[in-house]
Amino acid sequence: MNKKLLILPLLALIGLEACQNKTKQSDTENGEQTTVKLSSPDFNADSAYAYTKTQVDFGPRIPGTSAHQKCADYLVAKLKSFGASVSIQGEKTQTYDGKSFQLKNIVATFNPDKKERVLITAHWDARPFSDQDADPANHTKSFDAANDGASGVAVILEMARQIQQKQPNVGVDFVLWDLEDYGKANDETPDETTWCLGSQYWVKKATASGYKALYGINLDMVGGGNAQFTQDEISRQAAPTVADKVWDIGNEIGYSSYFTKIPSGKLVDDHFWMNKAGVPSIDIIHYNDNSGFYINWHTQLDNLANIDKNTLKATGQTVLETIYREK
Repeated sequence: MNKKLLILPLLALIGLEACQNKTKQSDTENGEQTTVKLSSPDFNADSAYAYTKTQVDFGPRIPGTSAHQKCADYLVAKLKSFGASVSIQGEKTQTYDGKSFQLKNIVATFNPDKKERVLITAHWDARPFSDQDADPANHTKSFDAANDGASGVAVILEMARQIQQKQPNVGVDFVLWDLEDYGKANDETPDETTWCLGSQYWVKKATASGYKALYGINLDMVGGGNAQFTQDEISRQAAPTVADKVWDIGNEIGYSSYFTKIPSGKLVDDHFWMNKAGVPSIDIIHYNDNSGFYINWHTQLDNLANIDKNTLKATGQTVLETIYREK
């Protein structure tokens, strides 16, 4: 949420949120406020938080577990309830430790007849172990994966709910990646191929089918407190105009503290593979070169208590606004 809004009188804030023609307060260079009219529907952070909680309540969504299956069923049903055409893609897939799982990417399509399309993605699986926890005794334990997985999915669910109510000018495809977070720590393979197994599989299918989209946006760890989304090297090199567009919109509508135009290093996330399919794609991820990933990344503290609705709002409203400005 824009911090400027917090100092507005309560009645004005309520009236602002209730207004059908939504506006956003944004800073000018002189420190004054200007009103920005949003093209997008109002992203509801309470709703996104509830979707995060529902996923967490299933338990860690580790491939091969009942929590994973129950969450998959929930996500498919929820997206269908919003009017999307939904399918599951995948095959038996082996992880770096020799285990085999049925990969389940969840693909949801809105307005399939529209030629101009936008691709929005996030991973829905949970890492099986909290190997970054400060206590070595926790390294083999599962964790809630509230931010690292559930937050991005929750933002997508709320966007899907809004798209059902007001159609944008472009078609929208959502993909929820499976087996994204089951990679080998300190993976030294070319392109860190033990990670992002869902998007690697999708690339083969998308390439074979000739899938096209204007651009792609991957969401990863977009619900933590004090989030800072820097522009990683892959996003800057593969899709610079997309990165600038999203960050400029985030700044314009009041979320400059989140969308910081600071360059960061190479991150091989799902967007790396999306680019391999010819879709210019960027990553919105809580990371910077100085402090690294989200502070609770792959630890026992990646739980619901550390999800911030303000971050969900900043992410969701910015991406929605980007979609709804497409002509």
